[in-house]
Amino acid sequence: MYYSNFASTQHNRLNQYLVKQILDSSPEQIIIKIYDFAILNCARKDLIKTTKALQELINSLRYDDDGAKEISIGLLKIYRYCQEEARKGNFDFVQQALTELRDTWINSLKNYKG
Repeated sequence: MYYSNFASTQHNRLNQYLVKQILDSSPEQIIIKIYDFAILNCARKDLIKTTKALQELINSLRYDDDGAKEISIGLLKIYRYCQEEARKGNFDFVQQALTELRDTWINSLKNYKG
């Protein structure tokens, strides 16, 4: 009984920490967190969570700006291809592709912010 209460308390603290971390994150940081989640679940070969993360990346694409639209169309194609490869069980490819995209995203943010 004590262990159960302890585990529940720890779980609630972790959830509160995670919620605060997400609420305090910029949109760019949230995208990186989604990449991290997708990469982690590729390593675990978890199709459902990998697909959900990829869908969130798709949902985050912007088509309202001409510059962003062209990039978004390219990313949409990559994300859909990754979804298809994950469904085929090719998690190593998806993990590598997402890791490279994540690294490119981080480098772009560093260059943009100076």
